[in-house]
Amino acid sequence: MQITMRNSLPTDDNIAGVINDVKVSRQGEFIERERLLHDLHESEDLFAKVFRVSPLPMSLLTGTELRYLDVNNAFLEMSGYTRDDVIGKTAMELRVYETAELCEAFIRDLRQHGSLLNLETKFRRKDGSFRVLLSSMELVDCAGEQCLLAVSTDITERKESELALQHAHEELKQLKNHLEEENIYLQEELHLDHSFGEIVGNSDAIRYVLAKIRQVASTDSTVLIQGETGTGKELVARAIHSAGTQRERPLIKVNCAALSPTLIESELFGHEKGAFTGAAARKLGRFELADGGTIFLDEVGELPLDLQAKLLRVVQEGEFERVGGSRTIKVSVRLITATNRDLKAEVDRGRFREDLWYRLNVFPITVPPLRQRKEDIPLLVEHFVSRSAKRLGKNITSISGRTMKDLERHSWPGNVRELANVVERAVIGAHGPVLDLGGRVELVKDDTSGPVTLQEMERDYIGRILESTGWRVEGPYGAAKILGLNASTLRARMHKLGIHRNGPH
Repeated sequence: MQITMRNSLPTDDNIAGVINDVKVSRQGEFIERERLLHDLHESEDLFAKVFRVSPLPMSLLTGTELRYLDVNNAFLEMSGYTRDDVIGKTAMELRVYETAELCEAFIRDLRQHGSLLNLETKFRRKDGSFRVLLSSMELVDCAGEQCLLAVSTDITERKESELALQHAHEELKQLKNHLEEENIYLQEELHLDHSFGEIVGNSDAIRYVLAKIRQVASTDSTVLIQGETGTGKELVARAIHSAGTQRERPLIKVNCAALSPTLIESELFGHEKGAFTGAAARKLGRFELADGGTIFLDEVGELPLDLQAKLLRVVQEGEFERVGGSRTIKVSVRLITATNRDLKAEVDRGRFREDLWYRLNVFPITVPPLRQRKEDIPLLVEHFVSRSAKRLGKNITSISGRTMKDLERHSWPGNVRELANVVERAVIGAHGPVLDLGGRVELVKDDTSGPVTLQEMERDYIGRILESTGWRVEGPYGAAKILGLNASTLRARMHKLGIHRNGPH
């Protein structure tokens, strides 16, 4: 049997072919590598050009300690640094972040996520001022080392514009609230009967008051109006305001006697939302409403001592805080006060602050009682008859001589307010063109038994009015309506004066 063996050894030609194939392969790899290197160099050159000329601040930092490796010109212009100031320094060393804690938190977030997009940060410039940047950052590989590439947009001006717009909106909101509060106040004022409509009279006593009004109206001095109840102190305050430089602004009125001690502070100075139970929203106080104008505090002697201190601060410094608030509010207000009390005597009794009294008593005006200006009664009666007849739809053309004499003989402890109420009741009961009391209204002749105190006079008058109404306090024909008082205020006065149906205590 013949065995044929195949020669498995490569021939010289085969070896040469393999070597040739290897050479070709290596040559191709070399060419590809050269091409890749060329492309990489071109990419690096392109990136370097973009990095340098980019209008956005760009920086390249080490990924571990945030040491600056390179920055572009936009970065230098934004930061105020030179290249030598920055290169080789860390962000912590340059203190570019507001606090070290913020920088550490930023590094933690970056390592956790690998990149951060549209992160709003504050960058501290070389001069210490801050710029607001919107930055995107990513960890990249640089020659085998992990680096951080940061690209930022300076949004400082945009943020300032947003803040200015926000402040403008807030100011508009405050102005809107102020106007709404002022409008509510004015609407309430329109529905009020301002007692006498205008100052009526031609007596020497009232002429003296008018001369004092003319003297002080053009100034911004604080005025204290004194006089008995019902003499027309509010009318004097209105006349001062109307003739003054603040006439274009409203006269804001507060009756200190008509508000409880728990509410008067909020009424005068306002309150913040949640300051007390029921304070569901912020409320502007009367002093804020009167800013740039005039505020009239009627019955200022009724203010509690703790509020007198707060009022003193407003008078002296022109500032206060709302109830429940901490922000100091500045106002410029012309202050007019009125009282039927002897404030100096109240100071001596320790019921009124002496320093506040001196501040309020800059320019005192005393309004005379009606019994000291009886020659004005005919003019006042004609004025009240005309006003009441027009409002009630009556046609009254004259007043009987007997009625006028009766009115002139009356002592008028309630002063002009009492006269106005008596005339109105007479007009309501009138059935023809001639007004005649006809004995329907009790008139008291002058009391010659001797002087009485103001409190005794007030107690006697309120008691007589209550008797005439059958002790009815509220309603259109109640004592409160006749006296021109709020029903709750009248009840408080009755309690204070000890007036009860079975007689004063």
